[in-house]
Amino acid sequence: MLHAMLTAVQDVAGAMDPVAAKNYMALLGAGIGVGLTVIGAGLGIGKIGEAAASGIARQPEAAGNIQTASIILAALIEGAALFGLVIALLFKLLA
Repeated sequence: MLHAMLTAVQDVAGAMDPVAAKNYMALLGAGIGVGLTVIGAGLGIGKIGEAAASGIARQPEAAGNIQTASIILAALIEGAALFGLVIALLFKLLA
């Protein structure tokens, strides 16, 4: 499906002004990059939540330490996701 969409966009871009076509292709690349970044961050935070819930269920007395580590790890994933978003947007601005 993605291949068909990219082929259609390239066909339309071939009939456009080269500057406008470059701008549209940069927007498409930035959109795909942002989407993949958000999906990756969501999967990472979901995996942390799953592991934290499992760890607390197995060892309830360590719940405080597990929650603290989970919050720190989630913040690190959010930082990496924000970095990915910035790179994708810079790709659009500099392309």
